Amino acid sequence: MRRNMQAIKSSDTGPEKAVRSLLHADGLRYRVGRRPLPGLRRTADIVFGPTKVAVFIDGCYWHGCPDHYTLPKTNSGYWSPKIEGNRLRDRDTDARLLAAGWLILRFWEHEDPAVCADKIADAVRTRRRRRLGGG
Repeated sequence: MRRNMQAIKSSDTGPEKAVRSLLHADGLRYRVGRRPLPGLRRTADIVFGPTKVAVFIDGCYWHGCPDHYTLPKTNSGYWSPKIEGNRLRDRDTDARLLAAGWLILRFWEHEDPAVCADKIADAVRTRRRRRLGGG
């Protein structure tokens, strides 16, 4: 099982790359796979540091998508708690980032990358305007 787990990509997935490509084409610059908060051993997929926007593109299986997650038929005694632990960690991450003034944007891997990129761009530009005193 260890070899299996090591082969699974945790970053630079197809959905992440698609959203990043659209954001970059729209003129936005960001950091990839960064820790938004020092000391918190959790990384966001896309980070806009100055505007404090953290983007997560969650895999349907690993984060328990309500539309696509199905309980595995084998070794469910291991996987069910694992996925639930991921969900709880996601909520804890959200709470910590919110308390530090961050905006958290979470998307599922099955969502349209163009829609995700538009929402992210709008949020970043809105926060940038507020930060610079423009609204």
